[in-house]
This record gives sequence, structure tokens and C-alpha cells, in this order.
Amino acid sequence: MARRIDYYFSMASPWAYIGHATFMDMVRRHDVAVSYKPVALGNVFAETGGLPLAKRHPVRQRYRLFELQRWREKRRLKFAIHPKFWPFDVNLADRFVVATVAASHDPDRFLRRAFSATWEEERNLGDEATLAAIAEEAGLPAAELAELMEAAKSDATHGIYEQNFLDAVGADAFGSPCYVLEGEVFWGQDRLDLLDDALTSGRPPYRSDV
Repeated sequence: MARRIDYYFSMASPWAYIGHATFMDMVRRHDVAVSYKPVALGNVFAETGGLPLAKRHPVRQRYRLFELQRWREKRRLKFAIHPKFWPFDVNLADRFVVATVAASHDPDRFLRRAFSATWEEERNLGDEATLAAIAEEAGLPAAELAELMEAAKSDATHGIYEQNFLDAVGADAFGSPCYVLEGEVFWGQDRLDLLDDALTSGRPPYRSDV
């Protein structure tokens, strides 16, 4: 049986964008199953002691800008540090991913397309029409787009989105992205090398109750 990683992230997270392609390459290399779990990041912060960007100390805000530039170079990406439509209301975009997964579509192509649209093309992922256009560009069936969008707004999808938040808190996943391998949390795309080491070695997961 393939090992499984619970992938907690928000579509508004630059770090999820920066690490996504590298994570997907790793997943395929190791033949790992992924549970995609978009989460309401503000709720996660509120529950676990984190702060939204605007409320962080200016020192931390400035340091974030260094890190974005460093990782842009490291991952060989080209993106805007201050994209035109960021921050945006991420609720519909996150829930669209939930609906896509529930409809048995692999969300990877949509995630790549949506992340690049936000950070590289400076498009507004919070706008429903733009979100639908990006989904079509990602290859989701045109005949299903209206249904997927309605599903994203449904109570059932809201329930899954809320459960993802509860699962994140229960798993000690406190930011975006968090990768949880059989109970071991790897917070941040800058921990992907450590996750790769864990998968390569096949070691049992480390525990926090040592």
C-alpha cells in the first residue's frame, strides 16, 4: 500500500505556490498518495496562535520579502512579490479545489495553473469568472465547470472545508503548506528536502511524544 501525505494548504499562500511543483515531483517519484486538504488559513492561525500577515511585527514582514526573493531564485520561478490581486478572498478558490477532488478529478493541473495565474500573471483568483476561466485553461471538462462551481458554493463542500480545518488542527498543521506523513508534520515548502529524506529512507515517522 502506498504511503499517504495529507496536504494542507491555501490557494492564497505564496509558499504553497512556491513548493507545489517540487512536492508533486516528489510525490510521483515516491509513488505516494496525497489527500488534498485546502484550509481556511485565517481560522488555522486563530486556533494555533499564528498571525495574519498584516498583524505581524514589521521585522517579520520585512524578512518574508527576503525569503520570497530567495525562494523565487532557488525554485527558478518568475513571480511578482506584490501581485496586483493579492490578498484576495480565497474562500471560493479553496472550496473549488475541494469540489474538484470530490468529483474525482486530480487537482494538480488546476493548482499549478491557478497558482501561476495569481503570482505570475497577476490575475484575480477571487473573481468567479476568472476562476472558471483558469479551471478551463487547466483542462477541467468545460461541461462540468458550472456544476463544479455550484458544488464549490454548496453546504456539502463547506462541510468538507470546515472538516479540513478541524483535521489540520487535530494534526498539528498550523500553516500553509503543511505536509503530514503518517502523523509527522513538515511545515513549509522549505522542509520538502526533509520530507524527501523521510520517504527515501522509509523510516517510521518521528513522534512528538518523545
